[in-house]
Amino acid sequence: MLENYFPVLLFIIIGFAVGVGPIVTGAILGPHRWDSEKLSPYECGFEAFEDARMKFDVRYYLVAILFILFDLEIAFLFPWAIALNEIVLFGFVSMMIFLGILVVGFIYEWMKGALEWE
Repeated sequence: MLENYFPVLLFIIIGFAVGVGPIVTGAILGPHRWDSEKLSPYECGFEAFEDARMKFDVRYYLVAILFILFDLEIAFLFPWAIALNEIVLFGFVSMMIFLGILVVGFIYEWMKGALEWE
């Protein structure tokens, strides 16, 4: 009965060894030369100059949301392009409606100045 679970146990042991093994090996065999550069805080190549809780501009989040929106558009276009031969006219028309709604949203964002960065 328990021999049926041996492959699962073996998988867990090998997975643990692959995950923890390099960390332990690096900690034991790696060089331990600490200096001020390694211990200093690093943030985009320069020292941090403000509090970590500083306010970000809303446009930063707007650009992130727009990126996610257009990234999802591409995620919908790939399966559609592969299955276009099977879904023929209905698939084509529905995707054109989807793209039309996205283009209207893009034009709205453009006219509102959401893509402008000062």
